[in-house]
Amino acid sequence: MEHCMETGASSKRLLPANAYRKLEPSEVYTPVVPPDSNMKEVTLWSVTLGLLMVAVFAAACVYIALRAGSGIEAAIPIAVAAIFFGKLRSTKSTILENVIVQSIGQASGVVAAGAAFVIPGLYLNQIENVSIWHLFLACFLGGSLGVVLIIPLRRFFVRDRHGELPFPEATATTEILVSGEQAGKGAGKVLILAFCLGGFFDFFVEIVHLWNAEVSTTTLLGSLGQDLARVGFELKMTAIAALFGLGYIIGLKYCAIIFMGSVLANLVMIPLVKAVGGSAVQFTSKTFDVTAMLPSQIFSTFIKPIGIGAIAMAGVIGLIRMGKIIIGSLALGFKGLGKAGKGEARETLRTDTDLNPKTVLLIELVSTILLGCLFCVVCMFSGAYSFAQSLGYALIGMVIAFFLCFLFTPVAAEAIAIVGVNPVSGMTLVTVVISSIVMATVGLSGKPGIFVTLIIGTAVCTALSTSGALISDFKIGYWIGATPRNQQIWKFLGLAVASLVVAVVIPLMDQGYHFLVEKGGQLVSNEDVLPAPQANMISAVVKGLMGGEEQPYLLYGVGGILSIVVTVLGLPTLAFALGLYLSISLTSAQLVGGLVAWLVGRSGRDERVREARKNQGTLIASGMIAGAAIFGILSALMRLKETGYAVKYLSVGVQFHEEPGITGEIVLRPEGLPWFEGLSGQLAGIVMFVLLGVLTYLIAKWGAEKEIQG
Repeated sequence: MEHCMETGASSKRLLPANAYRKLEPSEVYTPVVPPDSNMKEVTLWSVTLGLLMVAVFAAACVYIALRAGSGIEAAIPIAVAAIFFGKLRSTKSTILENVIVQSIGQASGVVAAGAAFVIPGLYLNQIENVSIWHLFLACFLGGSLGVVLIIPLRRFFVRDRHGELPFPEATATTEILVSGEQAGKGAGKVLILAFCLGGFFDFFVEIVHLWNAEVSTTTLLGSLGQDLARVGFELKMTAIAALFGLGYIIGLKYCAIIFMGSVLANLVMIPLVKAVGGSAVQFTSKTFDVTAMLPSQIFSTFIKPIGIGAIAMAGVIGLIRMGKIIIGSLALGFKGLGKAGKGEARETLRTDTDLNPKTVLLIELVSTILLGCLFCVVCMFSGAYSFAQSLGYALIGMVIAFFLCFLFTPVAAEAIAIVGVNPVSGMTLVTVVISSIVMATVGLSGKPGIFVTLIIGTAVCTALSTSGALISDFKIGYWIGATPRNQQIWKFLGLAVASLVVAVVIPLMDQGYHFLVEKGGQLVSNEDVLPAPQANMISAVVKGLMGGEEQPYLLYGVGGILSIVVTVLGLPTLAFALGLYLSISLTSAQLVGGLVAWLVGRSGRDERVREARKNQGTLIASGMIAGAAIFGILSALMRLKETGYAVKYLSVGVQFHEEPGITGEIVLRPEGLPWFEGLSGQLAGIVMFVLLGVLTYLIAKWGAEKEIQG
């Protein structure tokens, strides 16, 4: 998943020296587990644990992507969990069993990426009759295409180019799996402790409302804060564990850059608009009284479109920067297609065996046809088109989806292999633009057109995420000695479970928190709780191309220019663009997490201790996010009518009232009690956030001691 993180391979080079360099003409790389070994690989234990990891981390990845626009890499924490739980068995897990757990589990992040980047656009565009089966099939079929399109290229990437491609994330994960005896002792306990810390912290915040995590200068500074808010200055922070953990794993550098974007948007642009705006500002055929607007209203109306334009341009710039990779990868798709039609005549080793080429082609064909059926059903049930029209649109959509998956999967794989970053958002943006233009040209428009276009985008985005991640799986298996065919077969089951999880979680988050909320008598994106920045960007693009709605193209252009300027200055463009879009309440909390990570990594009596504490970062942050996500999803579930609005009976700081919303449906509206909304509630939130940082330091210190002792 496209993300902004400070990651790197382990400095402990545990594999043979020739695992990382080009081989001599007569030299052969021998994996950790030789090809003729009968070591256990696919067992009930490895498959069950892998599926459990999929369920937990798929929920965590999609939750944090919706709340903060950044993803987490699940491979490392899943590898650690596999080792840790494998040691609890009477018969310890083998390293190949752990590879299968990691390979199945990694499906969680890739499906979450495809879902979180596109699917919320359906709710933002108020598309009706969206079922979990639409979402499940789009994700699963897209992911399946990503698997079978990259299988024929496995040997090219992992064997033929051995030592040429660095595979940064695969290297780090492999080192953990190989060093299982040492890594499993304390690392698994660190992961569990962080999971509990993040889970219980956000349980008291999101469900019990024991303290107010939404802090702002307007309240904390009293009359001065209120005076500053009147002229547009307001600094806010959502002090929850999920955002703290995300900042911890991203690192101080990128958190600071993201925060810089938020400072420009919230502390420069908003006051500027407030200062120059009048009482009758004409904008997109509407009139606004800027003098009476709150900072949050100015942000939603005038600043968010700038952020959307910046994110879109960041995606385009990412593709341009990878121009050489893209050009060099285009021919690989045709090369892979040719290989998929025929197998190698020679007998292959266990460690070099793929799915039968005919099976690969059959899955490609069936997945593509089923996608076409999905598009046809979507068109028909919209009520606007006949079966013949729907079938025609479905065939066109099917061709577009397969062609773009076919075109971009080698790009995603090579990008991951070289730099460890998959330019998913840029390629998905291109997909949506092409799909929208083509479908609108042949007559499909309005909400049915938006529905089909976003389903195409979901399938392609999931395919690209899957292919990039799977090539890392293949490299891990190549280094250790796993059977590629087993990785491929069981990846489909992991994709199915992950697709089902996100297909349930995203609608649940919409029902519990809502992607669209009422502000000033109109529905706007819920940037404080579910900002989903990439999905908002995609939604705006497809709405402008197919919905016929007037769009603030001037502000989009301003955002695009800002991204270009940031690129020229040498700053990470996507990180800054996310900061422009995200509420400062989210980015400030991430900054605190990044700062604590920086401080922890520099504490300790000597370099060995400091390095050990720094090494705990990925486990602590991943565990904390996963725990917080589970309770965040539980909070959404407890806000539903089907659960009797259970949150009403557990909340002590907030009262919930059932009221008709702007569309007439009953919604649950929160109302904070005076002590909760006032100074005491927010000061308590700050104190608890500081305590979260202290407990994180103690876990890192304890984990480092275990690592050094091991």
